[in-house]
Amino acid sequence: MSASEVKIPGPDHPITIEPREGRVVIRAGERVVANTEAALELAEASYPVVLYVPFDDVDGHVLQRSDSTSYCPYKGNASYFTVRTDDDLLEDVAWCYEKPYDAVAEIRGHVAFYADRVMIES
Repeated sequence: MSASEVKIPGPDHPITIEPREGRVVIRAGERVVANTEAALELAEASYPVVLYVPFDDVDGHVLQRSDSTSYCPYKGNASYFTVRTDDDLLEDVAWCYEKPYDAVAEIRGHVAFYADRVMIES
């Protein structure tokens, strides 16, 4: 598969995006990284649901863009972020799709965090 191949979600690989009800707080250690009532739940095929939070609800002082990138044929090119806390750097713990494909356009302006690397309270 080439990095330019675009796939459309369908019955064999469904992707749904829904608003998450209630507040979502993301912490790195004791530091609150994000606090929102506008999170989105992205459910993709058989993968665990991923929460995407608006950049506007993320503490911009803790996010540091990294050089890492990845490609998803369903969503597009992902950029990664390191989270800087008072005592630590959590490398590539968050990602976003700055120009997501049309099928997942709702996640534009949102960032997701690896649930096994930060605490996600909802």
